Amino acid sequence: MNKKQNKSRAIVLVSGGLDSSTTLAIAKNQGFECFALSFDYGQRSVSELEAANRVASAMGVVEHKTIHLDLGAIGGSALTEVGIDVPKTGLQADVIPVTYVPARNTVFLSLALGWAEVLGAQDIFIGVNAVDYSGYPDCRPEFIEQFEKLANVATKAGVEGQAWHIHTPLIKLSKADIIRKGAELGVDYAQTVSCYDADSQGRACGVCDSCRLRAEGFAACRLPDPTIYK
Repeated sequence: MNKKQNKSRAIVLVSGGLDSSTTLAIAKNQGFECFALSFDYGQRSVSELEAANRVASAMGVVEHKTIHLDLGAIGGSALTEVGIDVPKTGLQADVIPVTYVPARNTVFLSLALGWAEVLGAQDIFIGVNAVDYSGYPDCRPEFIEQFEKLANVATKAGVEGQAWHIHTPLIKLSKADIIRKGAELGVDYAQTVSCYDADSQGRACGVCDSCRLRAEGFAACRLPDPTIYK
């Protein structure tokens, strides 16, 4: 769908992973003028930031901004604390894993909202997924719906009548469907890093939750997996 013929601006959250890269491709395909936003939030794997730079450059975004935070200062996640091991025994039903980063998507969307208001953009894209997701509460439709309501009452633009839209094009897709969609749009998944415990060269561990979901997705859609493993 290419309904945005006037090249409306959109903020797209880009982590360097498979989902956010596909989301960026979808936003571009819809005709948005894309501004990519990444976060150096104290994550253990900095190779994903390098991947975000590659993806944003390859897709020709208008601007790519990386904001530096320190979510590790509050701790509570295996992604920000070296003292908490990244789980590698597989997903457990109805359990929020220790890779959950407290309030991460709330913080990320809030900063995206601020930049969007500065740019005069009304649209924010985020690659959350509620089908293959790892049990994170801030990847659910309920969270997105409530944040959009907040955006429309918490900003100058919102109270002056600008309607904010938080786009979640992947939220109901399986990992295989996400990969198929990205492949159709020409996403080079070899540039992406999904692993929670990737090394400095971006090589994946192959056994963390994110690696398992990614590998299962490529297998299910019968496309070659370009992931480089340790």
